Amino acid sequence: MNSSEEIAVSGMSAGRSAMRMGPAELVQAAAMARRFYLEGKSKIQIAEEFGVSRFKVARVLETALERDLVRIEIRVPAELDAERSDALRARYGLRHAVVVESPAEAEETPDPENLGEVAADLLGELVNEGDVLGLAWGRSTIHMAAALDRLPPCTVVQLTGVYDAGTAERGSVEAVRRAAQVSGGDAHPIYAPMLLPDAATASALRNQTGIARAFEHFDKVTVACVSIGSWEPGISTVHDMLTEEERAHYASLGVAAEMSAHLFDAEGRRVGRDLGERCITVKADQLRRVPEVVAIAGGQRKGPAIDAVLRSGLVTSLVTDTSAADYLMTAGPTPKSAFNRSDPDGV
Repeated sequence: MNSSEEIAVSGMSAGRSAMRMGPAELVQAAAMARRFYLEGKSKIQIAEEFGVSRFKVARVLETALERDLVRIEIRVPAELDAERSDALRARYGLRHAVVVESPAEAEETPDPENLGEVAADLLGELVNEGDVLGLAWGRSTIHMAAALDRLPPCTVVQLTGVYDAGTAERGSVEAVRRAAQVSGGDAHPIYAPMLLPDAATASALRNQTGIARAFEHFDKVTVACVSIGSWEPGISTVHDMLTEEERAHYASLGVAAEMSAHLFDAEGRRVGRDLGERCITVKADQLRRVPEVVAIAGGQRKGPAIDAVLRSGLVTSLVTDTSAADYLMTAGPTPKSAFNRSDPDGV
């Protein structure tokens, strides 16, 4: 995950332009470059060692770069696309954007498993000791949790119910337990479906002891990990749980994306808010107050949905793949910064 820098410091073997420097200048410049780039010494320390001003040190280092005395190579693992990552971060005003190479054999597959592996490494960087980590239901978050191998001590809480309570042990409940096991912290799973038949049933479940205990942690979450779904079969859990009539109703409202049972139109505005009354999930305004919300989503088919959720202001960081990133870089007008996390509806 972390980029590495290779600094090659050469002396008399520098290019022809560098040879215009005298041998004493070359030797001194090479020595200063070694101190600065390889030994990590400051310009002030180097100036004191060589008996010159720090301004001269700065000039020598600049000249060493200009004349190819020093060559700096930035290298990241082959599966990461640093250029797309930086461009995507800048376009959406995200805190972090990590773009992974799409699998060549499965261009149309949403959320390739390698996204979860990279997201696991990212969480290892973002989570600090004492944090409260929230995990929403989603295939990508389940893959992420399975790939976790390091987390500082933290509390882990489930942010949504599960797609099917009968598979909880193999889904988000297990993801929460896995993350807590890696971190050595407490786990607060939710043994309940994400979507209930009506608001009354959902309300009754929220008041059950175990679920209520998890809900008490929602306002304490410091890092959240969420998935994004397109409004189509097989790519949105909520879509698949609804009846045909309900799907048609929400589609008529312009639903383009779903995240943690919250629905968004193409501009990032929340629609169909009544659905939330039937769901076991973290509220959108609670997510908006979480300092770091990492979305894991990829695949060309999910491009419009990812764009919609990013425009909502709920997400601060994204792990995606090259096929989705290529769509996002040309998707409509430049969106507002994720650091402006006000609701697009003004509510």
